[in-house]
Amino acid sequence: QVQVVESGGGLVQAGGSLRLSCAASGRIFSINAMGWYRQAPGKQRELVATITSGGNTNYADAVKGRFTISRDNAKNTVSLQMNSLKPEDTAVYYCNAEARSYYSPTYRDAWGQGTRVTVSS
Repeated sequence: QVQVVESGGGLVQAGGSLRLSCAASGRIFSINAMGWYRQAPGKQRELVATITSGGNTNYADAVKGRFTISRDNAKNTVSLQMNSLKPEDTAVYYCNAEARSYYSPTYRDAWGQGTRVTVSS
């Protein structure tokens, strides 16, 4: 019922920056946590960063100090500012929202289709 769409991926040189955006849509009653995950070729999907509705954040060690997650509760959006990008950051990045719609009695995870980030060396 709640849909999520990512944008902002692309090709960037090592050391550069990208900003990913994610928008949740639908008859949203509330959203608990939102987050970004990524999956590199041949690897498992891993958590990148999460943020609660109150603004509490959590980052993977690999991106700590380089990435910043933020959200706009009024717009149901979440962003990921990625600085000092490394080739190891190359992956498809997925947005997640733990959301409840007006029609759902419980919170459910909504996943986007992903946006590709490629960091060249």
